Amino acid sequence: MLKNVVIVGGGTAGWMTASYLASAFGDRVSVTLVESKRISTIGVGEATFSTVRHFFEYLGLREQDWMPHCNASYKLGIRFENWREKGHYFYHPFERLRIVDGFPMTDWWLHKKPSERFDRDVFLMASICDDKRSPRYLDGRLFEQDFVEGREPAETTRTTLLDQGTQFPYAYHFDASLLANYLSGYAKERGVTQILDDVVEVGRDERGWISHVRTAEHGDVTGDLFVDCTGFRGLLINKTMEEPFISFQDTLPNDSAVALRVPVDMEEKGLRPCTTATAQDAGWIWTIPLFGRIGTGYVYASDYSTPEEAERTLREFVGPQAEEMEANHIRMRVGRTRNPWVGNCVAIGLSCGFVEPLESTGIFFIQHGIEQLVKHFPALGWDSALTDSYNRVMADAIDGVREFLVLHYKAAARNDNAYWRDAKTRTTPDGLQERFDQWRSKPPAADTIFPRYHGFEAYSYLAILLGMGGVPMKPTPALALMDGTAADKEFQMLKDESLDLVKRLPSQYEYLAQMHR
Repeated sequence: MLKNVVIVGGGTAGWMTASYLASAFGDRVSVTLVESKRISTIGVGEATFSTVRHFFEYLGLREQDWMPHCNASYKLGIRFENWREKGHYFYHPFERLRIVDGFPMTDWWLHKKPSERFDRDVFLMASICDDKRSPRYLDGRLFEQDFVEGREPAETTRTTLLDQGTQFPYAYHFDASLLANYLSGYAKERGVTQILDDVVEVGRDERGWISHVRTAEHGDVTGDLFVDCTGFRGLLINKTMEEPFISFQDTLPNDSAVALRVPVDMEEKGLRPCTTATAQDAGWIWTIPLFGRIGTGYVYASDYSTPEEAERTLREFVGPQAEEMEANHIRMRVGRTRNPWVGNCVAIGLSCGFVEPLESTGIFFIQHGIEQLVKHFPALGWDSALTDSYNRVMADAIDGVREFLVLHYKAAARNDNAYWRDAKTRTTPDGLQERFDQWRSKPPAADTIFPRYHGFEAYSYLAILLGMGGVPMKPTPALALMDGTAADKEFQMLKDESLDLVKRLPSQYEYLAQMHR
């Protein structure tokens, strides 16, 4: 059996991989992580989506174990501001739609239009986010919704992304550097060896596979399987194994970011339990509330803005609090490595693939890559069917997310400058235009969205199409022939439940402050 795994690169991807492998295999597989003392974590991926809970549960970590160490907060969805027009916003929450007489509530909303805010009419989360509530009561109970804790498999049964049956209502925001530090402690306690050194050479055997990595001070580090967590550099997968990178620049032109870490008095300001994406002239600005600071950054297309213009826009957006803060400029490689597993080298994280963080998919790609590595873990016979399957699964996920992100720009009603006008005419991934045409007459459903697993369900597509406002959608004709009484009752029930939860739930700051104490 394969016994020795060498991970090159630390950061979030490296230490998530190391800790997960240690949890999955124990001492039956040796794991060594080599990371440079000179290369810092990019740390952009501070927001996640709800399936990340499977990662922490797999490691046996409770929220109170890790969240205070990482200044973490809850995320119930994403708030999109100014994508339709300036002053407009809507939520894309982690919440499946209720069904009435065989039709989701969005179909009934298109038919009845009880108000102009579809998200408040069909979801509970919009009101909870608006009022900065916590998804948990002070005694730790989860608020009332479809997911009920305790109904899932016993604690001795660990689950993965593909095992999620019921929608969990929240994800997390966290400081990526602090999470990497926390997981490094977790992994080392479970036998992972850390080598702090620079890789100066990568050796290959007669097959062209990796035989060792040579470090500046610790000599050669040998292994059976090498995991590339070196970020956009792709030191092992792209530079050594020479696997080509497929750019998504033709469909997703945002290739740069500038970020700030802004201290904030959260007791005074409060913590809205969502990521906010605010549209700008050449991209959008993320706002991520952590416990004690805001993480914020401008994702933009370098064809439409210079780095200096982007930094100025971000500082003006943040206000006086940004004056003393140092900006971090990042050049993003948007796309995916054609095959993330080549020979005995597997790329996980940015070396595998990356799309702009509009839907917080960076951590998702890492988690998916790790889980699939364990599910495809090879024997020393190196069955090529396992490698082929892994590459197919990862390509499907990244390509599906690419299509979903393109939808945001195609569907956005904003059309006030060249950047936003060009978004409507830019190249469309294969298959998306056909689906677009269908959605104009029949809203998205499970059988009409991207057909392979990519982390998003039909309700997400519906939320984006209805919220962005640039694609006219027709109500389902059959509803005009049906009795809508039950739908009216459901709309009222959603309204009443939202008001009740806002009254009874504590603020997110209050809940997290208690956790920190």
